[in-house]
Amino acid sequence: MQPLSAELLATALAAGLTGLLWVPIILNRLAEMGLWTALKNPQPDVRPEADWAHRLAHAHRNALENLAVFAPLAIIVHVLQAGDGLTAGASLIFVASRVAHAVIYALGIPLLRTIAFFIGFLCQMVLLLRVLEVI
Repeated sequence: MQPLSAELLATALAAGLTGLLWVPIILNRLAEMGLWTALKNPQPDVRPEADWAHRLAHAHRNALENLAVFAPLAIIVHVLQAGDGLTAGASLIFVASRVAHAVIYALGIPLLRTIAFFIGFLCQMVLLLRVLEVI
């Protein structure tokens, strides 16, 4: 197997993070409802009692939305062989910003959450501008 480009590695890490964010939410749901009720729950949008779990569920949805923007851009950069230090750095910073966003969101720190989100957005824009050959 050939080594991954930084852009593809970041895509895999972002997808992995997004896929794992549900684990603490489900564990909380099991603790709050019990195994049987959690497994048969016909209303998956019932608000958790724990505020952090509610906020993490929102962070998970936000991660899904951002992965849908980031992944195609990173893959296009890779396919076009347009990657360099700038796109590699932007891709890896994107992943770090998504980790920070999820943790900060779960902790309920509003301003830092917005800053983490905006950093990720800027990283996506770097990739977009590279795809469009602006930078």
